[in-house]
Amino acid sequence: MRQAIGAGIDPDHAALVGRSEIEVEQVPDDEKEAAPTDFKPAAVRGLVGGAGLGLVLGLLAMLVPAVGIHWAGVAVCVVIGGCVGMWAASLAGSAVPSEVRRDYRREIEAGEVLLVIDDTDDALLERAVAAVLSTAGVHRLQVLPHGLLQ
Repeated sequence: MRQAIGAGIDPDHAALVGRSEIEVEQVPDDEKEAAPTDFKPAAVRGLVGGAGLGLVLGLLAMLVPAVGIHWAGVAVCVVIGGCVGMWAASLAGSAVPSEVRRDYRREIEAGEVLLVIDDTDDALLERAVAAVLSTAGVHRLQVLPHGLLQ
């Protein structure tokens, strides 16, 4: 990781990912993956989905004369739908491993520690990769796009 940072990678754009016992014993906290689960992406998807469903249900309720809710009622449906959707999806997402952990499961289970770098500057990424690969015992895995910065 020092080589990547030395090549210009922001420390917040790099993380070390490994088996839990390796991370606990050997990886400093500031170098670990920020979110080992899909909690945040799931919460965002739940918020959007729940708010969308609340909007649809609120608008449908406006069309039914017997229900007779106002625009403020639609807004309440959107807020409640968003909150319930975010809560339910974040609970489910907290049990799902992150994309990196899913895609590189075999390597992590074999005891390898992965250096994950996510930056928008391709030239900087190539310099960092070259610097890291010059280290003994380091090899490159198939590169898969992930949203570490998201």
